[in-house]
Amino acid sequence: MIVAGFILLAVGAADLVRQFAPRRWVGYLTVAVILLLLGSVSDALLPMLAGLVVGALWVWCMPSERRAPLGFWPAVLLGVLSVGSVVALGARADAGLIGAVWSIRSPFGEVPFDLAMLTVGAGVFLLESANLVVRAALDGEHTWRPAELARIPRPDAVEAETIPAAPVESADADADAAPEADAVPARDPRAGFKGGRLIGPLERILVMILTLAAAYPILAAMLAAKGIVRFPEISRDGETGARAEYFLVGSLVSWVIGLGAAFLVWWAAHS
Repeated sequence: MIVAGFILLAVGAADLVRQFAPRRWVGYLTVAVILLLLGSVSDALLPMLAGLVVGALWVWCMPSERRAPLGFWPAVLLGVLSVGSVVALGARADAGLIGAVWSIRSPFGEVPFDLAMLTVGAGVFLLESANLVVRAALDGEHTWRPAELARIPRPDAVEAETIPAAPVESADADADAAPEADAVPARDPRAGFKGGRLIGPLERILVMILTLAAAYPILAAMLAAKGIVRFPEISRDGETGARAEYFLVGSLVSWVIGLGAAFLVWWAAHS
């Protein structure tokens, strides 16, 4: 499970650096040094190197400024790799130098270092990296189609045809201006939803914590409350249904990521 912990920690930390660090190379260097120290004191240099490699590939496959070239597939491969490493490798008997002094207890018993690393890595991944996964899923489902909805006819286009147009000096100029006169930019369905970059991480962290704590009624109430709070924005959707589709796909993917992280930690704790 230490492999999955280092991979998720490296990926999540790299995305936090891309989002918030003023100088990315300083942030990347800091993350690499921290992982190097953790790998050295825990006798896990190979898992640490695997985390750095996967983190670098993730940054390349999931850009934050533009659409992901490989779509949703890097997230799927990352999930398979994380689950496979937890299921196949399990926990180590010796955690190296830090294992001699490591001692953390929880209401469920002793927390090994490898399990703590996996939990921290999953939590860091849920902050910013999961936002990129949700965005890639939305792009893959075409819930926002700027190319197709860039221009829509105005409601008064038909009425304008019955009004005699004033004479113009140049027919070519009128032809060039006509497309702009009877079309307006389509509204971005994401414009009605505010605070998603902050609400999403908090929601996923709560989903993970409540699932691990077996607080399923509270979890269900929280998810239902989100739908109730968002209902006024969805109700203004109109005929396209873009906002409803955007909300449903984004929320479902976000919840699946939070539940997946909780399942990964649960499996590691009981293996």
